[in-house]
Amino acid sequence: MKKQLLTLCTSLGLLLTACSGTPAAPQAAQPAPATTAPATPAAQTEKAEIMVSAAASLTDALNELKTTFEADNPGITVTYNFGSSGKLAQQIGQGAPSDVFLSASAKDMNGLEEKQLITKDTRQDFTKNELVLITGASSSVAIDSFEKLTDPSLKHIAVGEPETVPAGRYAKEVMDTLKIGDSLNGRLVYGSDVRQVLTFVESGNADVGIVYASDAASSKNVKVLATAKSEWHKPIVYPGAVVAASTHADAAKSFLSYLTSDKGKAILQKYGFQ
Repeated sequence: MKKQLLTLCTSLGLLLTACSGTPAAPQAAQPAPATTAPATPAAQTEKAEIMVSAAASLTDALNELKTTFEADNPGITVTYNFGSSGKLAQQIGQGAPSDVFLSASAKDMNGLEEKQLITKDTRQDFTKNELVLITGASSSVAIDSFEKLTDPSLKHIAVGEPETVPAGRYAKEVMDTLKIGDSLNGRLVYGSDVRQVLTFVESGNADVGIVYASDAASSKNVKVLATAKSEWHKPIVYPGAVVAASTHADAAKSFLSYLTSDKGKAILQKYGFQ
């Protein structure tokens, strides 16, 4: 009986061992799935509104350029302050906010550069112009040269104020070269900028006027009588520069670059600039 009981217990023990099976080896820890780093947001164009102080003679060309520049440079908005170069330079010198200065003469830009009020390495000449003698489109004035400004039938001759208007300064140089200035005393009508000179002639308040070729090209109400010879006056060049106090210097530089690009040059030429 003991032997039988021992045999039975042994068999039962083997059976239980077989049923239990070999315990599974612990599984190795799986690495956590890689987390994809969030995409870096695309760089946004800095929003900037730049103030461009520009010679009045650039009005029409720059108004068209504003449209194309802003379309090609989203985020940058352009606001203009047009006037005579001399007055604009004075305003900048007195701290008026401005990011870009576009002058119709080197003299006014030189003054700001000497005072370190522009960023010197951004300065560049971007266009040229000519000086012309105009009269109203329906006027009977028939002179064909600047020398004939001495004609006594001309009662009012419109020019820019020489102290602040580059076109007036160039006009004075022409008169001095031709030695006719003294004979015109009392007949000269001064405009605060070249566009006012143009208006004087368009309205008939002046018999003739001296403006830039680009101004004459912008108006259907005037006609050109003569073009001044280049040796009669200093070269008419237009320099531009970023104002030293600009708070949007990069945007201002972009505007200047656009002005001298193929698109900018094409617009300037369209409005009579060289």
